[in-house]
Amino acid sequence: MFERVLIANRGEIACRVIRTCRRLGIRTIAVYSEADADAQHVRLADEAFPIGGPRPADSYLRGDAILAVAKKAGAQAIHPGYGFLSENTDFARACSDAGIAFIGPRPESIEAMGSKAAAKALMETHGVPLVPGYHGDNQDGAFLAERAAKTGFPLMIKAAAGGGGKGMRIVRKEAEFAGALASAQREAQSSFGDARVILERYVEHPRHIEFQVFGDSQGNVIHLNERECSAQRRYQKVLEETPSPFLDDARRAAMGEAAVAAAKAVDYVGAGTVEFIVAPTGEFFFMEMNTRLQVEHPVTELTLGLDLVEWQLRVAAGEPLPLSQNQIRAHGHAIEVRLYAEDPEQNFLPGSGKLLRLRLPAPSEHVRLDGGVIEGDTVTIFYDPMIAKLIVFDADRLRALLRLREALAACEIAGPKSNIAFLERLARHPAVVEGRIDTGYLDRHLDEFLVGDVAPPDYVLFAAAAAALLHDECAAMSGARGSSDPHSPWAQADAWRVGHEGRRLVALERHGHRYEVEAYGHAGHYRMRHGDDRCEVSGARHDGETLSARFDGDALRLAVRADASRVLLHDVDGQRHHLGRAAAYAWESSDAAGGNQLVAPMPGRIVLVKAAAGDEVAEGQELIVMEAMKMELALKAPRAGTIESVSASQGDFVEADAVLVRFATE
Repeated sequence: MFERVLIANRGEIACRVIRTCRRLGIRTIAVYSEADADAQHVRLADEAFPIGGPRPADSYLRGDAILAVAKKAGAQAIHPGYGFLSENTDFARACSDAGIAFIGPRPESIEAMGSKAAAKALMETHGVPLVPGYHGDNQDGAFLAERAAKTGFPLMIKAAAGGGGKGMRIVRKEAEFAGALASAQREAQSSFGDARVILERYVEHPRHIEFQVFGDSQGNVIHLNERECSAQRRYQKVLEETPSPFLDDARRAAMGEAAVAAAKAVDYVGAGTVEFIVAPTGEFFFMEMNTRLQVEHPVTELTLGLDLVEWQLRVAAGEPLPLSQNQIRAHGHAIEVRLYAEDPEQNFLPGSGKLLRLRLPAPSEHVRLDGGVIEGDTVTIFYDPMIAKLIVFDADRLRALLRLREALAACEIAGPKSNIAFLERLARHPAVVEGRIDTGYLDRHLDEFLVGDVAPPDYVLFAAAAAALLHDECAAMSGARGSSDPHSPWAQADAWRVGHEGRRLVALERHGHRYEVEAYGHAGHYRMRHGDDRCEVSGARHDGETLSARFDGDALRLAVRADASRVLLHDVDGQRHHLGRAAAYAWESSDAAGGNQLVAPMPGRIVLVKAAAGDEVAEGQELIVMEAMKMELALKAPRAGTIESVSASQGDFVEADAVLVRFATE
């Protein structure tokens, strides 16, 4: 076994690899960019070395700099994690040439599967089922249009060298093909440095099911069962689970055999994933092979009781696979979701900023957390905005879903926006609960998973106000106990007045809307009013996590957290309500009064400018395309009107809130 391993990655996966290495007594070496000098993977590793600027191209994609550190630190092996250089043939070969073990497949295997087109051609010769389409070398636009018409619509355009949903477009009509092709090629070139694409017949309402495979240098290849990854948004996975609720034993066995055949076709060594598109009829087709560990590998680990990173290390050190195929025994059900700094209500715009509050459920036999940041860390603009992976496990799928809901309810993120409320709605949605979601369901029905700008019900406002009052009263009592006269009635926050109960106003704010609740009373007994609605709250008790009270005589127990700045409450349906506390007698609307300008929502590079001064445009018309956080963002006109000026050009790098387009004043 290795004694010193360098992790050529950052964030969650670097921390994940470090944990296994530490358990095995292996010394770890980290590398970091200027933006990651204080990152958790740097603090957890035994040694860490800087390798360049904040942009991936200046640091984590610099194989030469990483190899120089490996030689300097005496690393015997390099673990690439996922992303960055994990599927880079040249880097894997350079490691081998330097006498350093690459903890992954042979360069030839990466090369064979790195091109979707070449991989499909290879799979075709080994009898692995393929979706009809074109995966040849001719990339002439007119030729591709002819092949698209021959394949038929709907059609999928995919980046030949890509993955992760980049450079992918669905085309439903022949007239849309040219524009979609240009967009896919542009994104493929930007993401992978290779504009080549392949064409596939688009399978309607498909499932995405992948098989974990593992091979060793002795020629053994096995699979470690499947992961269902059908809950996706724009080809990005948002929920993964095993076992798949769709597969029966016969289909699972057939797909497992095909996955092993695919791995053997490239003499595979190490951890890999063979991904399949599965039609509603049960027909399955090879999609691609990821020649690395996957983000969602923990669900496999929990159901099999294995550590796949340990397997990677042992296989890379020349050891045989620890188990044979007939020794693989699964039990229970595991589900993974990813907590991201992003705003689902704003088209999942990636976020950045300091994590002012990061509260996650306590790890247990039912809950696992894999993260790369802690409270106080900053989510930067330069990398994927994932905060943590939340993985739950229980005896069966229903109980695992219940564990997931409980765990999500315990999560709270303040600072950048997060997708927690979106994940909570996902975990309760009938399409997920009933196991019938397909890869396009979220995009077709996204509004069903978004909270929207809906006013909270009155009982939620009354409960939030009660929790806020109890918090304030407790804080006042604590302050009084520390004063020179702890028994003074003037130190009590009970709104007592000579001859009557005083009126207190609890002001709550959400999405720019202000809600005022009048309250009379104290110590858990309040008469409340919001607008024309009234409520008698009695027996209210709050232990910091749970509020129990009677509302007009009906008892409720709700998950509530409250402090001087916010109230976080889950209603009886499990929906999250995050309410800020506002000043009782001062209010300034946060509603935007804009409309005369288009600004950059975040730092990024301008890809296309589709407007010029003097143009008459319609509301919602696409004006600018920018690239940020590895994705293209279409910026649209906030209103109809005449453009006064455009201050962005193709190729420009712009900062957040930079004014890109100004409209003439009406």
